[in-house]
Amino acid sequence: MSQEPFGGDKKVGPASIFGPLERRAIDWTVPKLPKWMTSARLTMTTVLWSLMIVLGSFLAEHMNIHWLWLVSATILMQYITDSLDGSLGKYRGEGLVRWGYYMDHFLDYIFLCSIIVGYGFFLPDDQKYLLFFVFALLTAFMVNAFLAMAATNKFRITHMGIGPTEIRLLFIVINTLIMLFGKTHVAFLLPYVLGLSLLGLLYLVYTTQKEIWAMDMQVLKTKKDL
Repeated sequence: MSQEPFGGDKKVGPASIFGPLERRAIDWTVPKLPKWMTSARLTMTTVLWSLMIVLGSFLAEHMNIHWLWLVSATILMQYITDSLDGSLGKYRGEGLVRWGYYMDHFLDYIFLCSIIVGYGFFLPDDQKYLLFFVFALLTAFMVNAFLAMAATNKFRITHMGIGPTEIRLLFIVINTLIMLFGKTHVAFLLPYVLGLSLLGLLYLVYTTQKEIWAMDMQVLKTKKDL
């Protein structure tokens, strides 16, 4: 009995805004990485980056708001290692396809948690509840990607030009705005971000379930034709 090839290591769908530039940078960098730097080690560095984000956010609240530069730099480092790990594994034929899919995306969840926890340190008390909705919406996008992968064997993480790279950039922009204008003046943007994210999620779920419905109907039609 043949088994359908695992599709989790192959991202499908249109590229994100920065996708083409990102791809060229990855293809240039991967052959130059040292031998001791394996895809598994790159994946596991997200644990370190997550701890540093929590630490930097804590220091930003209790010492100096400019510690957010450390948080932004750490987000950038996580982006670099997360972008390189899968491509490095393929380039060297390391074979950790399913392990890489599992650990990479589980640690992406941990990384997201660290950012939400970090913002919880210095968001105004009367608006901390908004973090719950931010977390719920962002994790819903992740859950949709994984459930759709299980149903279609197609792994999509970019929609309407927005993917993980653009989301990380948004966090860096938010950190910069907080340092320039203060947390109180930036917090008012949260409801607008939530509203746009909710609309995007509803559209994504609608199109995803429509595609899966069509796949089921095609299977049913094929069975009836036999």
